[in-house]
Amino acid sequence: MPGINVAPTRTNLIRIRKELRFAREGYEILDRKREVLTTELVRVAKEADALQREVWSLLENAYRALEKAKLTLGSDNVEWAALAANKTVDVHLKLRGIMGVAIPAIESSGEPQKMPYSLSGTNAALDEATAAFREIIIRIPQLSMLSTTVWRLAGELRKTQRRVNALQHIFIPEYEATVAFIVSSLEEREREETFRLKWLKTKLTRSNA
Repeated sequence: MPGINVAPTRTNLIRIRKELRFAREGYEILDRKREVLTTELVRVAKEADALQREVWSLLENAYRALEKAKLTLGSDNVEWAALAANKTVDVHLKLRGIMGVAIPAIESSGEPQKMPYSLSGTNAALDEATAAFREIIIRIPQLSMLSTTVWRLAGELRKTQRRVNALQHIFIPEYEATVAFIVSSLEEREREETFRLKWLKTKLTRSNA
C-alpha cells in the first residue's frame, strides 16, 4: 500500500520522487546539524560542570568563612564592611550563532576590589570570605553564559532529533512506499496493455487468415 494517498500516474511518480529526494537531503543536513550540536553540547556541558563545581566550592568556603567572621566580629561589623564594597563586574551581552542557535557571548570587564574595607576592626575570616565572594562574582558571567548555552543547545538538539526521527521513520518510508506502489502499478498497467495489444494482434491475424 502507498504511504501517501495519490493516483499511480507518471506525473505523481515524478513529483513524489522529487519530494523523496528533498526529504533525504533534509535528513542529511539535519543529521549533520545533530552531530555538530551534540559535539558542541558535550564540550560546553563539561566546561559548565567544571565551572559550576568550582563556584559551589567557592560558595561553600565563602559562607563558612562568613559565619566565622560573624561569630568573631559580630553581624553589625560584617554588614558595615560589606557596605564598603561598591565595585562589581561590568557585563556586556552579545549573541553568536551555532547552527542557527542564538548563543550568548558575554564580555565582562572590571572586578570587585580585593580589600574594599579598612583593615581595622576586621580579621582573617572576613578577608577569606571577601576573597571567595570576589572570585565568585568574577566567575558568574562565564557560568551564566555556559549554562544558558547548554540549555539552548539542548533545546535545539531535541527539536533537531525529533525532525530527524520524523524524516527517518515516517516521511522517507512513506515516500519510498508510495514510489514503489506507483512503479508497481505502472508496470502492471504496462503488462496489461502489452497483453491486450498481443491479444488484439492475434485476433486480427486470425480474422485475416
